[in-house]
Amino acid sequence: MTIKKITHRFVEAIPENLEDGVLYLAMDYATAIHKCACGCGREVVTPLSPTDWKMSYDGVSISLAPSIGNWSFPCRSHYWIKHNDIRWAGDMSNEAISAGRDSDRRAKGRYFNPPEAAAPEAEVAPASGLWHTVRSWFSGK
Repeated sequence: MTIKKITHRFVEAIPENLEDGVLYLAMDYATAIHKCACGCGREVVTPLSPTDWKMSYDGVSISLAPSIGNWSFPCRSHYWIKHNDIRWAGDMSNEAISAGRDSDRRAKGRYFNPPEAAAPEAEVAPASGLWHTVRSWFSGK
């Protein structure tokens, strides 16, 4: 039985037994978890982070982005959670899935291992003193 709507619960810890149609949000662990919306019963873990999923809460409903693609599950379900609605998306080719995973790896690399900023060039203080003054008279500088 596919799910068309999901409710949400903010929890301190993920319960041992998940209910169908409930998205559990453990904010202390930056994690959301639910049973697959296709009805297969598998648990779907969505870590919340700048390089994983983003959760928005408007006081009434929850949305997750990007889409949830359960490519390693036999069901290969693919859907969005938007304002507590399950919006089904189409299947993706293995090539598209691979490209998406590569893109995710690159994004994590950029986020967690940013290129080091070039050190600002040290300002060289102009030479001063008696010898500098004498040399500048003869060199015209």
